[in-house]
Amino acid sequence: MLLIAQAQDTETTILDWITEHPYFAEAVGLLVLGLLAALAYLVAKRVLLAIVGRIVRTSTVKWDDQLLNARVFERLAYLAPVVAVYLGLGLIGGLQEDIVFAVRRIALAIMVLIVLLSAGALITAVNAIYETSTLADGKPIKGHLQLGKIFIYVVGTILIIATLTGQSPLVLLSGVGAMTAVLLLIFRDTILSFVASLQLASYDMVRVGDWIEMPAFGADGDVIDIALHTVKIQNWDKTITTVPTHRLISDSFKNWRGMSESGGRRIKRTFYVDMNSIRFLDESDLDYFERFSLLEDYIKAKRKKLTEYNAEHVKDPDIISNTKRLTNVGTLRAYLVEYLRRHSKVHQKMTLIVRQLEPTPHGLPMQIYCFSNDTRWVPYEGIQSDIFDHILSIAPQFDLRVFQSPSGRDFAGVLGDQKPKATA
Repeated sequence: MLLIAQAQDTETTILDWITEHPYFAEAVGLLVLGLLAALAYLVAKRVLLAIVGRIVRTSTVKWDDQLLNARVFERLAYLAPVVAVYLGLGLIGGLQEDIVFAVRRIALAIMVLIVLLSAGALITAVNAIYETSTLADGKPIKGHLQLGKIFIYVVGTILIIATLTGQSPLVLLSGVGAMTAVLLLIFRDTILSFVASLQLASYDMVRVGDWIEMPAFGADGDVIDIALHTVKIQNWDKTITTVPTHRLISDSFKNWRGMSESGGRRIKRTFYVDMNSIRFLDESDLDYFERFSLLEDYIKAKRKKLTEYNAEHVKDPDIISNTKRLTNVGTLRAYLVEYLRRHSKVHQKMTLIVRQLEPTPHGLPMQIYCFSNDTRWVPYEGIQSDIFDHILSIAPQFDLRVFQSPSGRDFAGVLGDQKPKATA
């Protein structure tokens, strides 16, 4: 009985001490509340988030992986301790109402901030889901989503300020209306970029993966990202050029997508024939060229037509100007046309021309104009090189010389490489 009496006296003494020191009770309550908030965070972070992550990783769908990668669930986990503090303050007796009210406002503002950050992560995840889906097709929505993110952040900022100050959000919005001119100045680039994004998407002017040229910015390469404010272009030397989105509307640029989609890439290159090597062909030449498989039908048809014409209209065949004859340069052109028509890497359903251009001081220009059936850069260059390797090699067979400017070796050949004689 004595021990029970002593315990009761001790309990009474402690209660009396706590009653005389109310701040201690409040401190203990706040400490317990802090521990509960920390426990809520650990449960949300270590347990619930781990369970959600395990479910996402084992699921067959892929879009939930993007939500996990964007940290949507991780940011929502921060709500647990804040909600615990918001609800637990009312359970602690003795706290001043002003303090409870102020702390709850701060907690509510933090909850709004967490929801804003989670919404921003959700928008990022939506963009990642869209880009990996079949709906994308090179048409990005990143700019529109970024604008939506800005709108959410602006509205959220107004809600946070309204929560902390205790004023209605409508009052703050009316103040924003009065600052429209300032906002237009601040968000000028954003507004221009948004309008440009709408136009780019509506008219399908540029997509991710397009090869574009924009000389004003030194850009020449593939589009790798289209955002609200900027478009990133990876140039062929692997450098990155960043172009303001609205400049794609105000400035001109070349998009090579049409070439890629057509399946043909243009070859337009000229070589020069030395005009001193151009001449008429005689019968022996015709016999020789008739042995070419690419010229056999051409020579036979031309021989028949020329023979019939000369027999009917020419009285004196010994004068060259009276007769119709083939030339070596014309026969070369016919050969090249047939060569390109049988080339496996030349697109046969697109324009194919071998033509002469206006003579120049460098000789007679012969232009190859056709399309390769492979639009990739490296194979295209190989096709073009192979064609001109053949042209430059076959030209001497037609007794034609390809012009090039004289070099030191040419002048040495003219002079005969004579060495000066020694004088006594």
